[in-house]
Amino acid sequence: MSDPIKHECGLAFIRLRKSFSHYLKEYGTVMWGLNKLYLLMEKQHNRGQDGAGVAAIKLNVEPGHPFMHRIRSAQPQAIASLFQNIAEEVNELTKYNPDIINHPGLMKGHVKFLGELLLGHLRYGTQGKNNSEFCHPFLKRHTISTRNLALAGNFNLVNTEELFTKLGIEPGPFQKQSDLAAMMEIVHKHLVEADEAAPAKPNIKQVLKDVIPQFDGGFSVGGVTGDGVGFVFRDPHGIRPCYYYVDDDVIVAASERAAIRTAFNVGENAVKELMPGNALIVQEDGSFEIDEVVTPKERKACSFERIYFSRGSDEKIYKERKALGFNLSEQVLNAINFDLKNTIFSYIPNTAEVAFLGLQKGMQMYLNQIKIDRILSWGKDYDEEKLSEMINRRIRVGKIAIKDVKMRTFITEDASRNEMVQHVYDVTYGTVRPGIDTIVVIDDSIVRGTTLKQSIIKMLARLKPKKILILSSAPQIRYPDCYGIDMSKMGDFIAFNAAVEILKDRGKEQLLQDLWQKCKDLKAEGLLHTENVVQQIYKSSTSTEISYKIAEMITPKGLEIPVQVIFQSIEDLHKACPNNLGDWYFTGNYPTSGGNRVVNQAFMNYMEGKNERGY
Repeated sequence: MSDPIKHECGLAFIRLRKSFSHYLKEYGTVMWGLNKLYLLMEKQHNRGQDGAGVAAIKLNVEPGHPFMHRIRSAQPQAIASLFQNIAEEVNELTKYNPDIINHPGLMKGHVKFLGELLLGHLRYGTQGKNNSEFCHPFLKRHTISTRNLALAGNFNLVNTEELFTKLGIEPGPFQKQSDLAAMMEIVHKHLVEADEAAPAKPNIKQVLKDVIPQFDGGFSVGGVTGDGVGFVFRDPHGIRPCYYYVDDDVIVAASERAAIRTAFNVGENAVKELMPGNALIVQEDGSFEIDEVVTPKERKACSFERIYFSRGSDEKIYKERKALGFNLSEQVLNAINFDLKNTIFSYIPNTAEVAFLGLQKGMQMYLNQIKIDRILSWGKDYDEEKLSEMINRRIRVGKIAIKDVKMRTFITEDASRNEMVQHVYDVTYGTVRPGIDTIVVIDDSIVRGTTLKQSIIKMLARLKPKKILILSSAPQIRYPDCYGIDMSKMGDFIAFNAAVEILKDRGKEQLLQDLWQKCKDLKAEGLLHTENVVQQIYKSSTSTEISYKIAEMITPKGLEIPVQVIFQSIEDLHKACPNNLGDWYFTGNYPTSGGNRVVNQAFMNYMEGKNERGY
C-alpha cells in the first residue's frame, strides 16, 4: 500500500515426531527440522520486518545439560542472521569432524538448536521498539524442567495493565511496553501451579482454559515447555490467523496456510485452520489433540489478512483479492462515464496487482457485452475490417508508476524532503494522452493519504491526464486497531480528518467538544469500554461525502486536474472475504470491550494534542 502500515507478526511451530536418525535416513540430513523452520519463516517474511527469534527444546536430555535454547536478532535481515549463526556452529563442528553429520546423537548433543520442538517468530513491532529484547520468543527459566516456558505469538492485548495488577506486579519500563511479558507472567504462574498440583505432569489443557479468558485482544500464540510439551492457541473470535498440518513425521503450525504448503509441499486440504477458541496440544510422546479451550465467540477474523497482510500465493486469498478489485467495477464505470476508450488502468504499489486483475476483469466483461450488443445491432451491415476492429478492442492498461527502490528521503528539512518524496515513484512517459485520458489507479488501502498527496498524485499529474481516479480495495479506515496492527492514533487516519473537516465546514465542530467531554465522563466512571463514542462523528456524513473530502485533501495545492477517490464498500468487502468479517477499523464494531476503550482513548489523545498510542 502506498501508505504503509505495520504488518502482522508471524508464528512458526514445529514438533518432530521421529528420531533424528529417521530424518537422516529418510531425508539425508539431521537438520531437516531446522531447514523446514527456516523455510516456514522465510515464506512468512512479509509479516515481520523488525526482528526474529527461534527457541528449541531437546527431549530426554541428561540432568545438568541444557535443554532449552533461544536466539534472537533485530538485524535488517534477521532470519538470515539467525540461521547463519546456527550454520556457523554446525560448520565449526564439522570442520575437524566431517563425519559427525552422520551421527545424529552426537549432532544433537553438540548443536544447540537441534531440538525436537522448534518455535520461530517474525516480529513487526506494534510498540515501535526495534531491538532484540522485544523479539519473541520470551523465556521463563526454572530449575524444574516442566516449569521452563517459551512463548511467541502474533497478537496484541489491550488489558496488560489489568493483568499486571491481577498478578500484583509493578511492571518495569520494558514490561509496560510488551504485552507478551504480561501474557508470559500469567501463563507461567498457572503452569507452576499446575506442576505443584501434579508434579512433572501439569495439565496444559487446563492451564490454557484458565488463562485464555483473561486476555482481551486478538492472538495466535505458540509455546513450548521444558519437558517437551508444545501448544498453539487462538483467540475466541479468531482475530489472528493460525493453520496447522500433521503427518507421521511432523506437527506444524503457522500464521499462513500457504507457508506450510510451500515448506512441506502438501495440498490445500492437508493444511487445516485452527478454529477460534481452540488449541493444538502436543504431548512429550508426540501425540496430539485439537480441543476447545475457550468458548468460541462470533467469528471476527481480520479482513486485512485477506486484503494485504498474508501472501497472495494462497489460492483462496488470491481469489478474494481479485474479487475486491472486481467489486469496484460498477463504481469505476460510473466515475469515468463508461468511457473506456479514453481511460487507462494501473496499480500502485505492486501488492495491489491482484486486485487490479479483478478490476481489469470487471472492465473487460463490460466491454465484451458492449461488443456483443454493437455487433448484434449491425445485423448484416459489417465487413471483416469493421468486425475485426470491434473484436480486438481491449481495456487499456499500463505500468504507469514505478517505485524507485534506490530513492531514500534522507533529508529531514521539510521543504527539501517534500520535494524528494514526490520522486520516490517515477512515471512511464507516453502512456497517457494529455488532456484526453483519465488515469485509474488502484491501491490496497488508503490510511494517511500523505504518500498520495506528496508523491503519487504529483507524479501522475506530470502526465497531464484529464482526470485522476484513485481506488482503494479496502473501505475507509476510520478507527484504530488494537489487535496487532499498528494503527492507534486518530489523527493518522485521513478518513477521520475528512469527517472532522466536514463538521467544521458545516459549523458543527461543537460535536467534537461534546464527545470529548463524554469520553472524559465515561473514563471517570470506569466505563470507557462500554461504547464507541467516535462512531457519532461519522453519522454526520455519508461515505461518499467523506470520499469527496479525502480527494480534496490529497489534491496538491494548485493542481487543476480533478482527483476522485473511490473506496470499497463494507458490503462488497464481506462478499469478497466471507470468512474474514473482522472490520472494526472500518466500522468501529470492536469484537471486545477493550477496543471501545482504545478508540475512545485515542480520540481523547487527539483532542488533547497528545501524539501517543491509544493503549
